[in-house]
Amino acid sequence: MGYQHSMITRTEGIRPIGPARWRGFDGVMSVYWDAVGQSGANAYYLSPDPRIVIFFNDVSHHIRVSNMAGGFGRHDRPMTRALYVPAGMPLWTQFTAMHRFSHLDLHVQQDRLLRFLTPSLGSSAARAVLRRPVEIQDVGAIETLAGLLVDELSHPARHAVYAESLVGTIAAALLDIPAEGDNRANGRLTQAQMNKLLARFDDNAGRRMTVAEMAATVGLSESWFTTVFKMTTGRTPLQWQLARRIEAAQQLLSDSNLSVADIAAKLGFSDQAHLTKAFRHVAGETPAAWRRIKLGP
Repeated sequence: MGYQHSMITRTEGIRPIGPARWRGFDGVMSVYWDAVGQSGANAYYLSPDPRIVIFFNDVSHHIRVSNMAGGFGRHDRPMTRALYVPAGMPLWTQFTAMHRFSHLDLHVQQDRLLRFLTPSLGSSAARAVLRRPVEIQDVGAIETLAGLLVDELSHPARHAVYAESLVGTIAAALLDIPAEGDNRANGRLTQAQMNKLLARFDDNAGRRMTVAEMAATVGLSESWFTTVFKMTTGRTPLQWQLARRIEAAQQLLSDSNLSVADIAAKLGFSDQAHLTKAFRHVAGETPAAWRRIKLGP
């Protein structure tokens, strides 16, 4: 039985080149587009079901993407060659230059993906996988699989089970499915990922990192990273960073003769007052008072 997707789409400055090629399967709608976007073109997408998008050319220098309304300029990133967008996740795109592109859209009922994943992963882990967005630039074999599916959409020659199996293989290759023993199955960062974050933070000399930088360090999308980070540490990424920066300030207060103003500058605080306010919030004392208590008269 064919599946009729119901995605909300608004586009401006994007036009198709030739007719779309599409075919519906059990719980899947597959659509291939060849299109061009003008400089400044933009679009908005929201679907009640998961969506897989695979580009057949590099769009990273021409299209920006964000999951926040008004996020361009602060919370945007390059569009990658392949994306998995969970059900209900909004997506805004914007062209920075005129660009022709082609891509395969796979609209898949969430229950269809759950039936595919649950026998191998279990219901809880399968649901966790489907909540994790994925964005990858190195598509590898996924592009080959997508090309085979587009050929079948263009010239149907086999039973639907062939195309449906291609969709399943593409999903399995793209989705963030954890290996056995990987803490992501429980929605948590692994110790190796936390070690990467600590090393990056130390390399950054205790200065503040954006959430996007933290997510990129461990290879996760920003939205999923924020969720699992709090489940792992009990803090938001910025709360965790602030605590680490105050610990660094305490170390400098104890082990150096730097003034509070110099420590604020070294750790990337805007000024001494900014450090003092944050320090009091975390440690309960001003930096000067904490140093007197720590070092004694």
